[in-house]
Amino acid sequence: MTTPEFSRPVRADQVRRMTGDVHVAADAAERAALAKRFGLAALDRLEADYVLTEEDGAILARGRLRAALAQPCVATAEPVPETIDTDFTLRFVVEGEALGEDEELELDAEDVDTIGYDGQQIDMGEAVAETMALAMTPYPRSPQADAYLKEAGVLSEEQASPFAALLALKDEK
Repeated sequence: MTTPEFSRPVRADQVRRMTGDVHVAADAAERAALAKRFGLAALDRLEADYVLTEEDGAILARGRLRAALAQPCVATAEPVPETIDTDFTLRFVVEGEALGEDEELELDAEDVDTIGYDGQQIDMGEAVAETMALAMTPYPRSPQADAYLKEAGVLSEEQASPFAALLALKDEK
């Protein structure tokens, strides 16, 4: 297994001794490697403050993530800037202990992301990077995207809908 670009390992046996917030920030080389991994045009900032606690045999990480990045527009490939500032809660469980063989996992809106780990250490840098990736806008669009798509002959959602086809038939009569 390769070491993640932004690795901040924490030994599981040290969690009880940790007090207060922990701050992690990706340096320039780590941000460049993460930008390449996630297909970003730029990653100017990635940092988080968090607290680790143990609950019911799991390690909980609660904190706040901040990032400044740019993704390529899905239509024009122009960089689309984005700022992320969000709270997170992650639950680390020893792999294989999360559920029994016949147990089902039911999720509701208050459940947290669950991450498996080897029982020895968690990697908060990788967890922060993955949390950022999940928080990014899934299909970023630049202000010029609509004009670019129209010029390329791509129909808008309204133009391509079945209702638009029905309206066009109605207008023909």
